Amino acid sequence: MVSRQQTGLDDPTDGGTEAEVSAKAAVGTPVKQRGRPRSFDRETALEKAILAFWEHGYEATSVADLTRVMGIGAPSLYAAFGDKRSLFDEVVRAYGTKYGSFGERALAEEPTARAAVERMLREAAAEYTDPRHPHGCLVVHAATNCTSPEVEESLRERRNANIAAFESRIQAGIDAGELPSSTDAAALARHTGAMIQGMSQQARDGATKEELEALAELAMAIWPRSCSPAG
Repeated sequence: MVSRQQTGLDDPTDGGTEAEVSAKAAVGTPVKQRGRPRSFDRETALEKAILAFWEHGYEATSVADLTRVMGIGAPSLYAAFGDKRSLFDEVVRAYGTKYGSFGERALAEEPTARAAVERMLREAAAEYTDPRHPHGCLVVHAATNCTSPEVEESLRERRNANIAAFESRIQAGIDAGELPSSTDAAALARHTGAMIQGMSQQARDGATKEELEALAELAMAIWPRSCSPAG
């Protein structure tokens, strides 16, 4: 039998059987109505969950923390989002779309690999220090002190996928002649990933946008240049 908690009902009341309801009505006794799920805006609740996980990480954010900041009861959370792990998976996807897509856009829109990475680092400096939300990158920070192997692996896969995307864009630049043929695409991509992840932690530690922009400028100074006009 499915319990009321499993249905996602908050503070349900029951009017009794049909016969009991009819009897109560006959003697003028008020009849309690069956409870209904409390209404809440799902997108607003999800955004609050993003900020909670972003600020505290996966491990340190409890279900009690989530229900408090999201403004819903545990039954409603489970009914709308599943368990904590399922909610976190949705949070990471939503974060990637709303806050973490600047890198993907830069790689797709800029004409050269160098321009793409330079734009990505500068936008990371701005995004990671934006006062409107927690500093740094959720995908980097949420893995801190994580004791869930599945969550840790999921976040690792996302970070490695980013590095693979950097390498693909850099290799395309080599093939197009914008970078020397001797360029080590894998090493340069991993350097880019290390810069992004390091900037995230620096932002968490209080680095300003200007300080991170200066770091980005230094990072680009090591990039190889081609004699080609495209470089």
